Amino acid sequence: MIPRGRRARIAFSDSAAKQLDTITSEAELHALDRALVVISVDPDAGELLSGDNSGPRLRQYADDVERVRLLYWVTALKTVVVVAFIEV
Repeated sequence: MIPRGRRARIAFSDSAAKQLDTITSEAELHALDRALVVISVDPDAGELLSGDNSGPRLRQYADDVERVRLLYWVTALKTVVVVAFIEV
C-alpha cells in the first residue's frame, strides 16, 4: 500500500501509449482517468493474475460500471505502476 496522501506514479509502456493515442471519446477518457486514479491510490486494487515469478507479476484492474480494464505491474518499490494494456 502506498503511504497515506501519496499516489503511485503511472507510466505507460509503448504499447499502452499507442492505445491511449487512439482513444478519442471524452467518455472513454473520463472512464480511463477514473481507473488510473484507483490504481494510483492503491496499486494492489487489481486482481493478481496467475503466472510464474520469472518476471513482473501482472495485475488486472477491471471496472464493470465504467467498462475499463487495465493490465499492469507494480515495481518493487511500489512507487511506479506501469500500464501494459488499456481496454475501454
